[in-house]
Amino acid sequence: MFPISDVIPSRTRPVVTMAVIALNTLVFLYQFTLSEDDLQRLVYAAGVVPGAFSLPDLVTSMFLHADLVHFLGNMVFLWIFGDNVEDRLGHGRYVLFYLTAGSAAAMAQIVAAPLSDSPIIGASGAIAAIMGAYFVLYPQSRVLTAVFLVIFLDVIEVPAVFFLGVWFLLQLVHASMTPGDGIAFWAHAGGFVVGLVAGGWLRYRDRTLRHYWVRTERDRHETQGTRETGKQSPS
Repeated sequence: MFPISDVIPSRTRPVVTMAVIALNTLVFLYQFTLSEDDLQRLVYAAGVVPGAFSLPDLVTSMFLHADLVHFLGNMVFLWIFGDNVEDRLGHGRYVLFYLTAGSAAAMAQIVAAPLSDSPIIGASGAIAAIMGAYFVLYPQSRVLTAVFLVIFLDVIEVPAVFFLGVWFLLQLVHASMTPGDGIAFWAHAGGFVVGLVAGGWLRYRDRTLRHYWVRTERDRHETQGTRETGKQSPS
């Protein structure tokens, strides 16, 4: 299954999501200008290498991609799910969430393979966190999905929780079956969990604030009504 779009339109212009896609595109185009040796040096210098960990690499690694499929897949997922999460968080908090969650996702891969000398690159961990947050924040949403079984079969709408839940389970299965080198499946799974936690906290906070303001407004009306009744003169 490959997502094409979701059914929830953006309420605001997703400027951060568009900026992240643009920056990733510029970096990917720059990668094309490099020779094989220069590209390898860049990947090792800016990617996260668990056996030679450097804190700034947690951020720089998010803007490098291994190949065109890796790049396009990440950008499609980011565009589909990122705009709505940006709507819910707001632009500033969305930037913080993207960078923090992407860093935490890379740390999950480091924990899984702390001595690996293979660089971790790509926006997949941060985008997985966006998908985890979307899973919690928009459980009623549906995803327009292209279905393939060797060849293209159909385009159907599937519940977002089903699509994202299957995706997450596949990351766990692959992570448990593969070593630390290669595709960073633990980063995908770790990022998704970070998104679940962040989305759950946001829903709890919004629900708590909503109840608080409803209760405050009700108390204000009751107090105002009591005062107006007390001011009435006896008949």
